[in-house]
Amino acid sequence: MLMHSGKQEYNLIPRTDQQGITMVEYQLENPDKTDTHDKKREDLKGKVFRLKELVGYQDGTVASRMIISRKTGNITLFSFDENEGLSEHTAPFDAVVTILDGECEVWVAGRTFQMKEGETIIFPANVPHALSASTKFKMSLTMIRE
Repeated sequence: MLMHSGKQEYNLIPRTDQQGITMVEYQLENPDKTDTHDKKREDLKGKVFRLKELVGYQDGTVASRMIISRKTGNITLFSFDENEGLSEHTAPFDAVVTILDGECEVWVAGRTFQMKEGETIIFPANVPHALSASTKFKMSLTMIRE
C-alpha cells in the first residue's frame, strides 16, 4: 500500500501479529526527494497551532502529514486508528517521537513502554523499534539526518 503525505510517498506494509493486531511497516519511498516549497507547509510558518490538530484520524488505517521536510531532517505527524501500528524496523538516524493524543505501546530493543499524551521517546539509530495503538493516537516524528 502506498500512502502520500504532501509529495512524499511512504510504502505501508500491513502485517497482523499473533494477537490479531494489525501493524504497518513504514518506509519512506523516496528518502532523497523532498519538496521544501509545499504550499501547505509554507502556510504553517509564522503561525501558532496545535500539532495534534494538523492530522486527522482515519478509520482502520494510519494517516500522516509532513510539516517540515529538509535534506537534513523532517517532522511528520501521524494518526493511528486503534490496533494499528508500525512493525519492527530500524532507521539509519535517531528519531524523536512525542505522543500528541491517545495511548500506544512502544518497543525499543526488546523493551516495552506504555506511552500517553505528552510523553517522548528517542529511537536510537539502527536499533529495532515498533509501536502499536492501544487507543487511537497521534504522534510527532522528528528525524534528523547526519
